[in-house]
Amino acid sequence: MSYNFDDIFGALPYGFCPFSLVKARLIPCRAMARLPENAQTVIVVLFPYYLGEDYYRDSNVSMYAVPADYHIIAGGLLQAAAEQLKARYPAYAFVPFCDNSPIPEVPTASCAGLGDKGVNGLLINHTYGSFCFIGEIVTDLSIPCQARMPSPCLQCGKCGNACPAGVLGGDGFNKGKCLSHISQQKKDLSAEEREMLTSAGCAWGCDICQKVCPMNRNIQPSPIRAFYETAKPRFIAGDSVEGRAFAWRGEKVINRNIGLLDASKGNKL
Repeated sequence: MSYNFDDIFGALPYGFCPFSLVKARLIPCRAMARLPENAQTVIVVLFPYYLGEDYYRDSNVSMYAVPADYHIIAGGLLQAAAEQLKARYPAYAFVPFCDNSPIPEVPTASCAGLGDKGVNGLLINHTYGSFCFIGEIVTDLSIPCQARMPSPCLQCGKCGNACPAGVLGGDGFNKGKCLSHISQQKKDLSAEEREMLTSAGCAWGCDICQKVCPMNRNIQPSPIRAFYETAKPRFIAGDSVEGRAFAWRGEKVINRNIGLLDASKGNKL
């Protein structure tokens, strides 16, 4: 039996990875309990979020945070796809995972033929670059897979040279010192951390390593309409965080960061 799910996933990139190749690398989390018994295949789906440069003019949040929370948009699309698959193959289970997943997403997506792993740990798709969210549907349906092991990026070093925190060196990615991670912390920021944040001009996240990556040149914009319809590139203190990518952290952190950016420009807090 052949499987072609273009009518379900549409323009979204997708691929298949044998569950057996990731079983030993599962990430311990509560979501593991949702894995179907006798899982056979991981269907990996990418949700590109690059909208085109016009959408980022005067932006003060990371590009992934410009649309509404991807858990809502990508998660909804993934859930709908899982339901369609269940209707087509009712004897099998199809369990969607979006971010809160036991599946090691980047190596699994790479194995499924959807891209290469960059030095910064992100998946780089050849059509949409590294600006992609990753989702999975794990099923006990055995789908023929031509497994592809991860292949390296260009190793040009541009991301490491551009990183303001210097976390992309020979020792690998140091998440704790990443500016994106720092911008999400509730703790008081050090003078060095505040300086990095204001120099980057971003109140949430960091896109520097992605923007300098040559594999992100001439990429295609997202085919997902909801990302455009919910785009909000700039936030001011007091704006609602409901339904945004940073809502999980609450209002105080992003308002603090916006205040730091405003102060660095000579504005009143």
